[in-house]
Amino acid sequence: MPEDCPSAEPRFSLIVPIHDEEDNIDELFDEVATVLGPHGPFEVLAVDDGSRDGSLAALRDWKARQASDWLRIVRLRANVGQSAAVMAGIELARAPVVATIDGDMQNDPADIPAMLERIESGEADGVFGVRAQRQDTWVRRWSSRIGNAVRNLITGDSIRDAACGIKVVRRDLFVRAPHFVGMHRFMATLVRYLGGRVVEVDVNHRQRNAGRAKYGIGNRMLRGLRDCFAVRWLRSRVLMHRVEEEF
Repeated sequence: MPEDCPSAEPRFSLIVPIHDEEDNIDELFDEVATVLGPHGPFEVLAVDDGSRDGSLAALRDWKARQASDWLRIVRLRANVGQSAAVMAGIELARAPVVATIDGDMQNDPADIPAMLERIESGEADGVFGVRAQRQDTWVRRWSSRIGNAVRNLITGDSIRDAACGIKVVRRDLFVRAPHFVGMHRFMATLVRYLGGRVVEVDVNHRQRNAGRAKYGIGNRMLRGLRDCFAVRWLRSRVLMHRVEEEF
């Protein structure tokens, strides 16, 4: 278990958006505690995005049983989607570097420490996972490849796996980036638009063993295409100022 030290600034903040993941809560946060414990101090913000099942109760129960000060539970008033849930966690995070993983246990938190080190060493401003051996159906894999190709063509970027949920980014860049529905899939591109250095790394990807997938071709294709053109427009309009010095 990580050392509980809520008064000290955490080394990093982990944001976990949760929507109807009741059956994954205990195993997910047991794993986070075990894997990330030696790399603290850190905090985890579990953002309940209007879950209709027992996810919120499961989160509260896990925190009570573990007497964990590093787990912060954030309940949103209504279901607002993954991008908004992630941003709610980012806004409340206390660390200078933030990491994100999905709540379905397909991302492996063991990948985070090495990604974090690349930020802290100054090598990158954002490190983004690539599911090199993706454990999904062939339909999801091929639709993702096509989606990434179209996305890169329109936005002028070259991101290998835009939809991968595991990423580690400087918090100030997350805050400065334009905020919109679907932005979590464009964060690497937005970091580049803001002048940040982006690194992509292969990460572990696992099968979903509980719960149901929230995204499919039907609810992503047209929205994703619209978002690509919006991000292309942002490339020439995003504010690029950085304060060099104040006297």
